[in-house]
Amino acid sequence: MKRSLVVAGAAVLLLAGCGTSGSPEPQAAGGGGSATIDYWLWDAAQQPQYQACADAFHKANPQYNVKITQYGWDDYWSTLTTAFVSGTAPDVFTSHLSRYPEFAAQGQLMPIDDFVAKDKVDLSIYQDGLADLWVTKDGKRYGLPKDFDTVAVIYNTKMLKDAGIKPEEMAKLSWNPQDGGTYEKVIARLTVDKNGKRGDEPGFDKTKVATYGIGSNGSGGGFGQTEWSMYTMSNGWQYGDQNPWPTKFNYSDPKFKETIKWFTGLIEKGYMPSLDIVNSGVGMIDSYGAGKYAMVTEGSWNTKTFFSLKDVKSGIAPTPIGPTGKRASLFNGLADNITAGTDNPEAAWAWVKFLGSPACQEEIVAKQATVFPAIKTATAKAEQAFADAGIDVKAFTVHVDEGTTHLAPIAEHWADITATMTETMEAIFSFKSDVNALDQANETVNGLFG
Repeated sequence: MKRSLVVAGAAVLLLAGCGTSGSPEPQAAGGGGSATIDYWLWDAAQQPQYQACADAFHKANPQYNVKITQYGWDDYWSTLTTAFVSGTAPDVFTSHLSRYPEFAAQGQLMPIDDFVAKDKVDLSIYQDGLADLWVTKDGKRYGLPKDFDTVAVIYNTKMLKDAGIKPEEMAKLSWNPQDGGTYEKVIARLTVDKNGKRGDEPGFDKTKVATYGIGSNGSGGGFGQTEWSMYTMSNGWQYGDQNPWPTKFNYSDPKFKETIKWFTGLIEKGYMPSLDIVNSGVGMIDSYGAGKYAMVTEGSWNTKTFFSLKDVKSGIAPTPIGPTGKRASLFNGLADNITAGTDNPEAAWAWVKFLGSPACQEEIVAKQATVFPAIKTATAKAEQAFADAGIDVKAFTVHVDEGTTHLAPIAEHWADITATMTETMEAIFSFKSDVNALDQANETVNGLFG
């Protein structure tokens, strides 16, 4: 599952069916008759907590029932797109910042501004910046934040101990694009070849690696949420000239190029798997669970999955401090969208409002230790729930506490940007091109904006 923030994309579709004739006139919740609300989500791990929210919602609103349908990430968006075309889309669905602007532009979503105003929804209760991400360029709002996530380092505690590295050291690591700093030293130390030689020892064979010091999700395309964003941003780089809706991107910036050169250098040294290995069909979580990776950089939404792996005990460390003197993490969040063609706008809004309320986020979701709810006061409850499950998640929340989060770009033309940057970054990561290929890629990207 990928939860990158940027406005992603599938190619623009010629959609018909629900929503194409205009959005229904919103009304405040509570005015409609009985209704069943069709609700879709993609994360099986989160389905139980939202079923609990649905049960609480029905108890408070007996006239409304919620029917939840779950699809896997790979099928979710294609199924939803087909449903838009056929007019069978759900009333409400869990949405993603990489998808909703395109749906909104096509008239498939119902703005909720009038609902929010009539019911006096307090948007200040959410973590700073999250609510703004669900407003399109024309000023219309399409969602209330439901959760947030950041990135941290998850490591195998036994491998760390065997390498003679203390957990306290992991919290103080720093990196730089010249020699990788103490961060690269740890990565090298955790790398072991098939003869038992470590990456920092004489005789290490980078062609026969048994355990890589750090795993990989791939090239990261033009976004790199869990791949390289924490390094580029802690090196003082930003995606564009403004956010949201940048008019110029900075992929040819020297700070970006030197960071990517250092990062791909970990592959050359044998400390990180090649793109061929990453794309071989075995996912990062399974590779980590099998002992192929000593540590990985991952989003908080997968924390419980890593800690549920058999025969592996994990710990979490914050992302390393960069040349700016600070660490960095992207700040992501989901929300729920209402389909423009819903037959039950009042019921749909009532459900969306409940999903964005303390009654769901603070009283139910926070206690499940799966994600961090978007409401500020629920963060501490979620941290405690994780702690009760034996998981210290401060390495994720430290970014919120220290103000080192970065909102990723919400941009027009992201489908084309993604296509250009994915091709370019994969060429760089497979060493078919060097980082200077980013000059042409950046020119192509910025050409989209006139």
